[in-house]
Amino acid sequence: MTTDFTIAICGAGPVGMALAALLVHRGMVPDRVALIDAKTVEQAAQDPRSIALSYGSRQILEQVNAWPIAANPISQIHVSRRGHFGRTLIDCKDYELPALGYVTRYGTLLAALANSARQAAVSVLRPAQIAAITEQEDAVRLQFADGRALTAQIMVQAEGGVFSDQAARSLHRDYNQTAIVAQVVASAAIPQRAFERFTDEGPLALLPQDDGYALVWCARPATADKLIALAESAFLAELQQAFGFRLGRFTGVTQRNAYPLGLNARPATSARTVAIGNAAQILHPVAGQGLNLGLRDATVLARLLTPDASPAMLERFAASRHADRSMTIQLTDTMARIFAGAPDGALSQTLLGLSLGIVDGFKPARRLLAEQMMFGRR
Repeated sequence: MTTDFTIAICGAGPVGMALAALLVHRGMVPDRVALIDAKTVEQAAQDPRSIALSYGSRQILEQVNAWPIAANPISQIHVSRRGHFGRTLIDCKDYELPALGYVTRYGTLLAALANSARQAAVSVLRPAQIAAITEQEDAVRLQFADGRALTAQIMVQAEGGVFSDQAARSLHRDYNQTAIVAQVVASAAIPQRAFERFTDEGPLALLPQDDGYALVWCARPATADKLIALAESAFLAELQQAFGFRLGRFTGVTQRNAYPLGLNARPATSARTVAIGNAAQILHPVAGQGLNLGLRDATVLARLLTPDASPAMLERFAASRHADRSMTIQLTDTMARIFAGAPDGALSQTLLGLSLGIVDGFKPARRLLAEQMMFGRR
């Protein structure tokens, strides 16, 4: 059957646009790739969230001319346990790299990848709302809300807000945690050093950005509600108590936003459809790996589909991504559950603190952790 497109990508977020650009970079004819999204680029780029990119993600972005962008480098990551012995420091110098990762804004990354997609000259359909998807023996048919329709050999689900019928059978976990997100200013900032601080209720991350830090503070919902409701000075006092004085005193905070946290892993494929990025797995932010895992998905899928956009390649994709997805999900899930499911000061929390000291003193273990966070498996 002759189809309108070889690949139809549903979702023009960073992962979907990276896949489109990577397919053309690897040799697929541009007008055989469709990139579909319900929002305009301008609407999507208004997202103010800060995101962490691994060094491996920078390498992927370089392939499609979406780097450099405005971003703050992370040269060191300091990981510690509040009130307990044990910490580890991961330094880019130990791996002969210019940085372990980078902090940028979602809108900045999206704009760079939108430019890459334009340069690749793929077919862009946006705003376009998909009303129905029908998988046939030799094609996938997409029906739009405005009456239009198209067919493709393979459909890639890259939209994190759209779930497949198999989602009910996927791995799902509610961590009973909420993430508070904001920007904070500290009196004694340490340039290019990020912090991951484990508290009794969850991880507290500070990522260097502009003249301050992007804050991601995970706590139980009742605690998060109280923190959100506090006046600025009271909130900063609570943050000081939770984090300590490694950065001096916290002197300012922007508007605080809250997001419920959970795990959804649903990487199932059918004969002609496949999910990548947040459409395949939504992770706890404890290690900042969600977007990075999605970009690795896109890299592998582009490599497999460019020479042969067939159901056989989707089977190979699922098999080749299993190890990286499983390891990343297990890493973030284990850390999240230790704090979400254990009472304050539980033995499991204490053992995690001790393990940080062991990792710091055992170079191979520290390297393994760092390499998984920076590169994963692709």
